[in-house]
Amino acid sequence: MTDTQDLLNYRADSQLLKDRVIAVTGASDGIGRAASMAYAAHGATVVLLSRTIPKLETVYDEIEAAGGPQPAIYPINFEGAVEKDYEDMHQTLEQEFGRLDGLLHNASELGQRTSIQHYAADVWQRVLQVNVTAPFLMTRALLPLMEKSDHASLIFTGSSVGLQGRAFWGAYSVSKAATENLMQILAQELDGTTSIRVNSINPGATRTKMRAGAYPAEDPATLKTPAELMGLYLYLMGPDSKGISGRQFDAQPKPAPAN
Repeated sequence: MTDTQDLLNYRADSQLLKDRVIAVTGASDGIGRAASMAYAAHGATVVLLSRTIPKLETVYDEIEAAGGPQPAIYPINFEGAVEKDYEDMHQTLEQEFGRLDGLLHNASELGQRTSIQHYAADVWQRVLQVNVTAPFLMTRALLPLMEKSDHASLIFTGSSVGLQGRAFWGAYSVSKAATENLMQILAQELDGTTSIRVNSINPGATRTKMRAGAYPAEDPATLKTPAELMGLYLYLMGPDSKGISGRQFDAQPKPAPAN
């Protein structure tokens, strides 16, 4: 099953991720929260990563209330984190779990919606730091833990503006293009030498705070909720996607034109 239209209707076994350890960035809200809940509901021990501890605690409580495995909270601010912070993360997760079976890079910074001519340099640097440099440093630090898994999955979050640059999207568009490139590089480098598969998901128009910030006049009721996209997120994180790597998936693909 590799056709994206079919994957939208993917029905995961209730124990799809049993005994797996999966880290999710941006786990406190939106798609990250939905993915954390979905992974836990299918048996995974989820490591919740974000900078907002109270929100992480809420997700933690929701997972436990739903009967999922006890998650772990790992607070981190991707805007200010440096190389040593990710080395410390590696040590902590290794001591606690011994391996890492999955990593969803979901946290992103939108930045400004303005022309390049008027784009603030400090905002540009912050967006690239959160969206590109942080995932690079974190992935590099955690790859040795993922290599200890029998089949690990690494998922990046892309965007349509990363596949085709769009006016007034500035650093966000550039960062998502870099994200797709990073995914492709890792998929090629890890192919044949590890069992780690690497893919990206473009969520599309989804009912999140980031989407509301980008399109303030849009009616959120017209958008799919993060929970409605989880079939694809479960498929790529679970064993049914073994052997699939280096691919970009659209969670809301446009229907093929009629013949």
